[in-house]
Amino acid sequence: MATGGVRDNKALSRYELDAEGGLAFANYRRTPSAVIITHTETPRSLRGHGIASELVEGALRLIRAEGLKVIAGCGFVVDYLQKHPELDDMVG
Repeated sequence: MATGGVRDNKALSRYELDAEGGLAFANYRRTPSAVIITHTETPRSLRGHGIASELVEGALRLIRAEGLKVIAGCGFVVDYLQKHPELDDMVG
């Protein structure tokens, strides 16, 4: 399970989540109106535990709080958004 919340590491342009001694992250690029999530990565030993979903959920909360849209630039985020149609208003 993850510890702490998702944070925006602006210096590295990625959202991060500490999880069981590892670090999951989602790289992004910003436009004036949207955040493009280009890649998500979870340590191999932690895959299949919902860490990546927790990471994306937290990143989307942060993006929404900034009043921005999200553009899915990686397969995991595409799949996540398809499974969560309640987030359709965020898709840019």
